[in-house]
Amino acid sequence: MRFSLLISLVALLFSSWAHANSDEFPGRKEFPEVKIYTKDHLKSNFGDVLIIDTRSNYEFETIHINTAINIPVSDKDFVQQIQKVRQTTQKAIVFYCNGRTCYKSYKATKAALKSHVRNVYAYDAGMFEWAKTYPELTTLLGKTPINPNDLLSKKTLKAHMITPHKFTSMAYEQNDATQIIDIRDLSQRASSVGYFVGMEHWVSINRKAKLKKLIRKAKKNNKTLLIYDAVGKQVRWLQYTLEQENLDNYFFMEKGARGFFNEIINAKR
Repeated sequence: MRFSLLISLVALLFSSWAHANSDEFPGRKEFPEVKIYTKDHLKSNFGDVLIIDTRSNYEFETIHINTAINIPVSDKDFVQQIQKVRQTTQKAIVFYCNGRTCYKSYKATKAALKSHVRNVYAYDAGMFEWAKTYPELTTLLGKTPINPNDLLSKKTLKAHMITPHKFTSMAYEQNDATQIIDIRDLSQRASSVGYFVGMEHWVSINRKAKLKKLIRKAKKNNKTLLIYDAVGKQVRWLQYTLEQENLDNYFFMEKGARGFFNEIINAKR
């Protein structure tokens, strides 16, 4: 009787842990075949694994885990690159991206497994959690170790986020005083046409030099920068450049192009 009760309690505790874990890391449920490295596990095995950053080159150059190499999962030849890497080492390969709701690390691991690359894992707590916990193993804007106080907070990001409706109103009502930039890459854009035809510049976030040139031009001409990405997440990395350029007259579109599209759909209902 006592043994059965103990088993029931253990099962209940495990069930509660699994549910909470699933809530905190929603991707784990969607990618059950992907094995996970926790933050502490990655730290304790830091010198014995190969760490791969699956984000864009711009994000990687802004901030990354020390020793990591950058192979964006969006690259067309991503699988071939991983296969080549596997030929050079038998170490465990650990993929990572931005955070708990970023699925790039899962997708990278799944793609590797599908192409018969073994001993691969996803570190899914993400870049920011790592930087805050292990600043000595983080590079920010080319410098390591970092000061965690130099990480831009969610509050700072939120202060520059505006709704798609407000973003659109500013774009049309203050057209001469604004400069709109779409920073999505071609795969995210899906076509050569953006949402503000004839009014916007399209520069992928990966084209760092051209993007910085546009930013400095807007600053010189005293224009308000209106910038949007795919879902409102990549702009947080661009914000480091904007702050570094001493700009404060800029705004991002909340939830990006997806938020804009959803707002249009809801308005038609």
